[in-house]
Amino acid sequence: MKNRKQLKIDEMKSGKVLLGVLAGAAVGAIAGILFAPDKGSRTRKQIMDKSEDYAEGLKEKFEDMTTNLTKKYSNAMQEVDSLVAKGKNKYNQAMHEVDQLVTNGKNKIMDQKNENV
Repeated sequence: MKNRKQLKIDEMKSGKVLLGVLAGAAVGAIAGILFAPDKGSRTRKQIMDKSEDYAEGLKEKFEDMTTNLTKKYSNAMQEVDSLVAKGKNKYNQAMHEVDQLVTNGKNKIMDQKNENV
């Protein structure tokens, strides 16, 4: 199981790659439109339309990434809570065993004292 830090690094890397791909696609599309033989007003409209499309796509990808990160965080926190509960349970069991051993030891000492008297 990856620790939280590694999960965060992995998510940051995938987020950077995604943003890089989207930015590259946007720059390519805009460059293609700018070098196309159209009127200036038409070119500006195409740039605005494409920009809006890419902005919407980027917004959707960001929302998906945020949802994914939220789910992973929630799952990680559930695992931590489970581990803490297991740790507490083990601790309580160990303390119970120690208490039993101490009680048994005291009883044996008392038995030895009673036999010697």
